[in-house]
Amino acid sequence: MAASPAKLETLIGHRFANPKLLERALTHRSWAYENLPGESDERVRETENESLEFVGDSVLGLVIAEKLFEAHPDSNEGGLTLMKHSLVSTATLARIAEGLSLGEYIRVGRGEEKTGGRKKQALLANTLEAVIAAVFLDGGYPAARVFIGRAFGEEMQKATPKNSLDYKTMLQERLQGSKMTAPSYSVVKTSGPPHSRTFLIEAEWQTGKTRAEGNSIKAAEMKAAEQALEMLDGAQ
Repeated sequence: MAASPAKLETLIGHRFANPKLLERALTHRSWAYENLPGESDERVRETENESLEFVGDSVLGLVIAEKLFEAHPDSNEGGLTLMKHSLVSTATLARIAEGLSLGEYIRVGRGEEKTGGRKKQALLANTLEAVIAAVFLDGGYPAARVFIGRAFGEEMQKATPKNSLDYKTMLQERLQGSKMTAPSYSVVKTSGPPHSRTFLIEAEWQTGKTRAEGNSIKAAEMKAAEQALEMLDGAQ
């Protein structure tokens, strides 16, 4: 059972003139198909939130681009793009959605509920985009800008071109562009005491492999992916 959407208004800081918009933003297609038997596909689409996700994605991109431009006036297009890519990623959106307890408010079908749908990263990220769209459609761009600024404030403060580099994504996209499969990562060795672990990770792809160390698996994978990109650049 989803929590009352009215409680969410306080968390997002926007009182809806049209509460139906928020209700739709929180309705997953699995709920719509289960609870609207016999309704037309058009009626179901009007009830669930997929179309709102499309609008929210565009609004979010514009607001983030505007705020990054204001916060980093000396950054070039490449640096701004890296930060924007990180801020609008599924991982970031899901993290913010979790901070808003958004999963408690989503209406999902029984099957989705049983498989932990409320906690799925993609579902949370998509729902947050739909909520952004609902705020935009209800209160216009200024209201959406205020909501996004508040919700993404902490992530925005941490964003810099350097820490926004996602070498794993860059490597995957590079390999896909060359018609190769995605790379695989494996832990080769773990060393050090429990409070200060060091991980040796191997990244392997169709034409090569490399190893790197880090104080977390994620950090080591990033370093390995960075080295892989350098190897691919050198092979050209």
